[in-house]
Amino acid sequence: MNARQDISRASRALRALAVVCALLFPVALRAEVMKVVVDGIIHPITDEYIGRALAEAQKAKAEALLIELRTPGGLESSTRTIIEKILASPVPVIVYVSPSGSRAASAGFFILQAGDVAAMAPGTNTGAAHPVLLGGGKVDDTMKEKMENDSAAFMRAFVAKRGRNVEAAESAVRKSTSFTEQEALEKKLIDYVATSEQHLFEQMKGKAVRRFDGTTTTLDLAGHPVRPFEMTLKQQVLSFIMDPNVAFLLFSIGMLALYAEFNHPGAILPGVIGLIFVLLALFAFNILPTRYAALALIVVAFALFALEAKFTSYGILGAGGVVCMVIGALLLVDTPVPEMRIRLWTALAVALPIGLISVFLMTLVIRAHRSKVAVGNEGLPGELGVARTPLAPRGKVWVQGELWDAVSTSAVDAGEKVRVRRVQGLQLEVEPEQGPGTAPSPTPGS
Repeated sequence: MNARQDISRASRALRALAVVCALLFPVALRAEVMKVVVDGIIHPITDEYIGRALAEAQKAKAEALLIELRTPGGLESSTRTIIEKILASPVPVIVYVSPSGSRAASAGFFILQAGDVAAMAPGTNTGAAHPVLLGGGKVDDTMKEKMENDSAAFMRAFVAKRGRNVEAAESAVRKSTSFTEQEALEKKLIDYVATSEQHLFEQMKGKAVRRFDGTTTTLDLAGHPVRPFEMTLKQQVLSFIMDPNVAFLLFSIGMLALYAEFNHPGAILPGVIGLIFVLLALFAFNILPTRYAALALIVVAFALFALEAKFTSYGILGAGGVVCMVIGALLLVDTPVPEMRIRLWTALAVALPIGLISVFLMTLVIRAHRSKVAVGNEGLPGELGVARTPLAPRGKVWVQGELWDAVSTSAVDAGEKVRVRRVQGLQLEVEPEQGPGTAPSPTPGS
């Protein structure tokens, strides 16, 4: 009996302690909201980042995952994978286009519509989700219709279950319609317009949220702590080099470093740096929609730079190399999203200096190969010596630390300087050298 009373008293004490903790530390007992920031093009690293965040939110039993979104669009394959993960997530996902002035275009519109809650900040826009063939080229009417129907059906598959305006969402796919935040709210494409995260949470308080599986839930997030979920170091590095302009720069510098290593074998450092840069660039190109014919054009550019230094083309080969590199850069990434292409000024800023540097390095190497040997008998012509005996015309001269038999084109006194004209077997042909320390030839009447 006493044992039961002790257990009952301990239970009451624990409940009282819980109440006190709840009163003293209310925020600490509230589940958190995890937050990720997607700022840029949608690609496989974005997919990996959001996937990790969703897994961590589920593991931490977070109330919701907030995706702060601003993107011009991205790769369809990555977008579909992200949406699949959002729809399957047991943790509610809030997609919020922010801050003011941002946009969620193309792929961003799909991700916005996939969220359990869709919201936008004032001064933002979304839409323009018409499918475009990679490369931006024209397609026949049949293929165009297939692409539109596929994207429209994909949009309908989850927009209807979110209780949003299917017709308006489909118009963004078929007609590339874009919407301001107020237009999107009026057409029921989003749920809220909010100036900040807390403003959004206040508006959501007590309102039901329809999940993709048909269930509903009520989110009370006002005052809850928001924990940022950052990319790993690996993801940050890979996301940085996924910028086509950065990948192109890495590849060009890497090729230049390898070029320098081949011209100066044994330097080691240029070779190591070049190999690392080229491999990083190739990793990015392997993930991006890359035209490898354009990559071959860039390699050809370096070949033309080398030929310019070897042959006298008066700059034609070098100019051809610059043109090949610029065209190769502009065609390198095969995507309709302008932000995923290499900019013209980037291509010119890289091609011109690298062309000049490559030609300069190759010229130095070729000149070194063509220069005369400065050692042994082949290095004697042009060297200065001193006559050890009178040359009239034969005698002995001291050249490069050795005593040689020599024949002079004119008489030379002992101690005078001579210059070697050529080597004939073991005999030198020399001529007098007028210079400092050399007595001038006597003039008539002196």
